[in-house]
Formats: sequence, structure tokens, C-alpha cells
Amino acid sequence: MYIRNSTYIHISRSASQAAKELGHQVKIETRGSVGAENVLTAKEIKEADVVIIAADLGVPKERFKGKPVFEVGTHEVVKNPIAIIQRAEKFAKAYVPGEDALEESKIEAVSEVSNKPGRKSIGDTEVYKHLMNGISFMIPFIVAGGIIIALSFAASQTAMSEKGTFAAQLYQLGAGSAFALMLPILSGYIAFSIADRPGLCAGMVGGMLASSGGSGFIGGIIAGFLAGYSVKFLKKAIPLRGGLQAMMPILVLPLFSTLFVGLVMIFVVGAPIAALNGALTGWLNSLSGVNAVLLGFIVAAMIAVDLGGVFCRVGYAFAVATLATGQPSIVMAAAMAGGLVPSTAMALATVLAPHKFTVDEREAGKGCWVLGASFIVEGCIPFAARDPKVVIPAVTIGAGITGALSAFFGCTQSVPHGGIWVLPIPGAIGHIPFYLLSVLIGVSVTTVILIIFKKNVTAKNKKNDSASAA
Repeated sequence: MYIRNSTYIHISRSASQAAKELGHQVKIETRGSVGAENVLTAKEIKEADVVIIAADLGVPKERFKGKPVFEVGTHEVVKNPIAIIQRAEKFAKAYVPGEDALEESKIEAVSEVSNKPGRKSIGDTEVYKHLMNGISFMIPFIVAGGIIIALSFAASQTAMSEKGTFAAQLYQLGAGSAFALMLPILSGYIAFSIADRPGLCAGMVGGMLASSGGSGFIGGIIAGFLAGYSVKFLKKAIPLRGGLQAMMPILVLPLFSTLFVGLVMIFVVGAPIAALNGALTGWLNSLSGVNAVLLGFIVAAMIAVDLGGVFCRVGYAFAVATLATGQPSIVMAAAMAGGLVPSTAMALATVLAPHKFTVDEREAGKGCWVLGASFIVEGCIPFAARDPKVVIPAVTIGAGITGALSAFFGCTQSVPHGGIWVLPIPGAIGHIPFYLLSVLIGVSVTTVILIIFKKNVTAKNKKNDSASAA
């Protein structure tokens, strides 16, 4: 099995246990933010009966050529791993590079269950996966750049204008280098997800034009999709054969796709999207009062409502986009403050009301202290899987209240991630006391809801839980 997502620890446990129950041997390769771990060898791939790819982002599949492959979203594996393995055995098809056999097998399997052939959720669509692939590669540049910019302002509040000073060099490193690569990386890896390596050139050039032309984050997304799909079109439209085929990836595809994307970005997309981006930036900068509170609530609630799923990623992407101007963002502060609530509240609830949680959940709660402090909401997944009717509303309400309060107090943030660990960095978080107060209130609300509405663990559950622990 091949997994790519930040929730891979929980998924690995679910998948391993399900495979054992069905009498299968399984090896799980994970690809999180730290890269590939427990990598599948060529021999293991050859001997495997089925390859299951659980991924919300694009993954390289060439090594699985000819193997029966079945592709699903990570949340499907968390919800019902046994059913996923059973469907994979039945519907997996031999993977052929360049064809959509994986999606066909997925649609067939879903249609059997829902009797609605071809209908997909947002998280299952290719557009969503391509966008998230670009964002996942872009985030490290924003994190590094944002922290370095914050450090430059800590050294001097006028770092931008003090040429030749250490503070100015730090600012240039963060804003002029790391942030300058943000949109080219976004566009390039959207295109890479769509068209593989041939899409990188046009995608990155389009992203650079989005940056220099002022069309910003929106323009970068458009450039990435234009590049990816133009390369896909050119592959089919120019049928070179024999020795000429070698010219496609190094000359024909990069040249014509870059010409197309570049000209469209300059003469068609650039000006109107730049105007839209300017209007959006102006609106975000002018947020105050009720509008700011409402937006803060919505973005923070989206971060928590599906615990790392589609809404979480869309809300986070929107918040990150507000940092593209290089200025501290009220929206980003609301998003991360809200994201600190779910796992932290769950950890606190397991301490204050242990009789409402199983032994396994109380053990998981210990890890949630660190996950919550690190802005990782996926720590709640095991709890939500067992009691979604209580856990999901509780964390969503608490996170939303925190986001609203953070916006009300005017808290700002200049980095896109890091949790409480970025608090000591001068300038990373604005109005820290009110920021922490907002988080504390949200955690308290979520914890109270959990304690009131969660039922006590029954003797039967305790018995089953003890057996599984043994």
C-alpha cells in the first residue's frame, strides 16, 4: 500500500489492522512532509497481488506499471479500510502510464456502493488533487520566507529601506528569494501533477509571469492548469514517432507549451486577474468589525470540520493566499488559531473526563497535546471515527469561535504554519496575549461540549478495548 498525506500515521494503523483481519500481508510506504519512508522495493512490488494508493495529492506511479492498482482518498481508508481492501481486490486494474485506469476502477467501485456512477466528491476530483499538489510544494517556501521576513523586522522595523544592513539582507532573502519562488513552484507543480515532468517548464514560467504581472495567487493557479493541460493536449496533437519521439519532452513540449502559457498570461489573463487580485487584497486589508469576525469564524471552522479533508485544505489554502502580499494576515491568524483547538481540546477532555474515552483513546490523547500545539488537526481522527456526531460539531464550534475572536482582537500572522512554536519569533504573531486567549476560549468550549455530550464508555467497550490492547 502507498500512502501520501499528513494523516498517514492513523491511516497506516487502520490499514494494517484491516489487512490482518482479512488474512493479508501488507507493507505500507508513506510519503508525508518528511519524504518517503518504508519505501517499497522492486521485488515487493513485483510480488504484490494488488497496489492500493491512498493519496489526496499526485503521486509517481510509473514503478507500478502493469500491476493491479486501486486508488482512493486517504479519508476513505480511515473510515472503512476493510471495505477499501475488498474493493481493491475486485476492481483494481493493471496500471498503464498515461491512461486513467485508476480513476475508472475507482468510479466503478464507488458506483457499486452508491448506485450513482461517475459521481465524485470534491476531494476525489483531479482538479482538487492537482491544486493541492502545487500548494504542498509551495508551503515550505512560504514557511521559510515568512519566518525570515519576521526575523528581519525583529532586527529592524525598517528593514525594507535599510540597504546594505543585515536586516535588509534578511528581508531580501525572505521576500526577494523564498517568496519570489512561491508562485513559480505553485504553478510548476500543479502542471507537474497534470502532465508530469514536461509540464514543469511552462508551469514555472507561467507562475513567474503571475508574480511579475501582479495576478498573484489566482494567476499562479491559472498558469499551472494552463501549462498542465496544454502539455497534455500537445502530447496527443503532435504524434511524433521513432527517433523524433525523443524530442518531445526536451524541445517540442516545453517550447510550445511555454509559448502558449506565456502569451496567454501576458495578453489575456494578466491584466484582469491582476485587477481582481488587487481588489481582493484591498478587501482583506480593510477587514474590520463584523466582516472580519465572520470570515475568521468561517475559515477556522473549515480547518476543523473535516480534520484535514477537503474543507480544511481549501480553508487553509485561502488563508495562505492572503500572505502572498508579504504583509501579516488576520485571516491566517484566525486559521491557525482555530487549528490549534481540535487536538488540544481532545487531549484535555481525555484528562478531565477519562470515563468517556476508551483506553486507546486516552493513549491517543497524550499525543494530541503535541499535535494540537503544532497546528495538526488530524490527531482527532480516531476520536471522530468512533463518535462523529459529538466530536465533529464540538471541534468545529470551538475552532470557529477561536477564529472569530482572533479576528475580533485584530491578531495577525506572517507565517503559514508552526503552531505555538513560532510564538517566540518576533513579528510572527501579532497581539500574542489575545491570540492565546482566543485559543484558550475555543479549547474550553470544545472540551465542555465533549464532556457534556459524549456518553460514558460502556463495560462492553472497555472489555473489547482491553482485548485489542492485549
